[in-house]
Amino acid sequence: MKIGQPTEKPATAAPAEIVGRGAPAATAGAAPAAAASAIPVEADASAKIQLSSAASTLLTGNATPEFDAEKVARISKAIDGGGFKINPEVIADKLIANAQELLGKAQS
Repeated sequence: MKIGQPTEKPATAAPAEIVGRGAPAATAGAAPAAAASAIPVEADASAKIQLSSAASTLLTGNATPEFDAEKVARISKAIDGGGFKINPEVIADKLIANAQELLGKAQS
């Protein structure tokens, strides 16, 4: 896996709508102002972007957050009382399952 930009293509900044949700691209990143002038005005004709339905939902703000106030209260009470136990095996199993799910989606 390569990190960074390929040498044959110039580095480009992401559009302001994606980087800062409406903020100018220069304020969203740490790129100097001189780099902004190197961004091509026209996009490459072969460059096409298609968002997944999940990404589209997140960008439009229609996502409903899952929040269980009772669960938060139970965990908070257990932490305060010293009875909250962390099970690293369960955490590891769920992290692996989530990674496998994401990799499965990426390959299909």
